[in-house]
Amino acid sequence: MIVFDLYGVIARTQSPEARQQIVDLAGVAGERFWEAYWACRPAYDAGQDSAAYWGAVADRLGTRFADVPALIAADLDSWCQVDADMVAVVHELADQGHRLGLLSNIIEDLVPVWESGHGDWLGRFAALTFSCRIGVAKPSRRAYEICAENVGVRPQDILFFDDNEANVVAAREAGMAAQVFESAQQVRALSRTVTLGR
Repeated sequence: MIVFDLYGVIARTQSPEARQQIVDLAGVAGERFWEAYWACRPAYDAGQDSAAYWGAVADRLGTRFADVPALIAADLDSWCQVDADMVAVVHELADQGHRLGLLSNIIEDLVPVWESGHGDWLGRFAALTFSCRIGVAKPSRRAYEICAENVGVRPQDILFFDDNEANVVAAREAGMAAQVFESAQQVRALSRTVTLGR
């Protein structure tokens, strides 16, 4: 069984242009803003609603945002681009008979965006485990346990790819054979060590 993280593996992370647009809308200096943005993110990934998240970011910064709906829209848009090479890998592995899973820290508002716009390749996964739907986010051990339950195998039977080293370490501690994602070529090479259909 091969399980992928979404962002930084199959989906692209925020571009510099998208990040600048969000900072401009927030009206707060970049370094201060991103510290608050990420510090408040775990609760958002675990199911907190958008308005509450942006309220928490504003509180941490000691400010109020002038246009929260615009911030929400810009933030959602910044997380919706895919890596075409990795989408091709997903199709290749599924066609070869590999069972695939997805484990992503993702906010609730983004799930329907991905499901409606990327169903062709998301449909190749045996199970999609989204942090906002399970109430816990990586690197919590419980996220990996739920993922294994969702795909129907033991953690020891999972090869997991994530771009975040802390998430990879946590996955290994949960029993998975986890790798820091580097490239589509890396995934193709390591997939050859995985038993088909498992």
